[in-house]
Amino acid sequence: MLYLKYFIIFFRIGLFTVGGGYAMVPLIEAEIVDKRKWIKKEEFLDLMALSQTVPGIFAVNIAIFIGYKLRKFWGAFFMALGTIMPSFLIILAIALFFRQFQHLEPVERVFKGIRPGVVALIAAPTFKMAKTARINRYNIWIPAVSALLIWLLGFSPIYIIILSGLGGYFYGRYKRKTESRSTRE
Repeated sequence: MLYLKYFIIFFRIGLFTVGGGYAMVPLIEAEIVDKRKWIKKEEFLDLMALSQTVPGIFAVNIAIFIGYKLRKFWGAFFMALGTIMPSFLIILAIALFFRQFQHLEPVERVFKGIRPGVVALIAAPTFKMAKTARINRYNIWIPAVSALLIWLLGFSPIYIIILSGLGGYFYGRYKRKTESRSTRE
């Protein structure tokens, strides 16, 4: 029964989310973290970061990681299945009927109208993640420079992740040394 609940929750989120995995983030967080309190906000942020680092569809990855954390294999299976099924069914229906209607002006207008909503759905979790990750006026330059390096100069996100990890490691060592010096004095 619990696995059916997992499936239904993620099916509903997948069914009503236009814009892909990042647009699902606020709905998943509201349902799993805020409403049901199955995992803590910090754990959710960690699972999101992990989901972004592995290959595959972000929404499916996060469903798998949350499901695995809660109920191991079967939790991951039913949450992933719930995430995948709405898209599969919608794409199947579109593939069957879209060619007949794609040239109609109301259909074109609907798709043009959806675009700004999708941008908002992606922007909202970005700002929320920044707040949770404690991005402030002193360290905002890190994600800004990273985004510019990727966007303008074509740097691979892999290199940004590696450099960020190394930077965090060396900053942590530096901070520990300065704190130990100040406690000795």
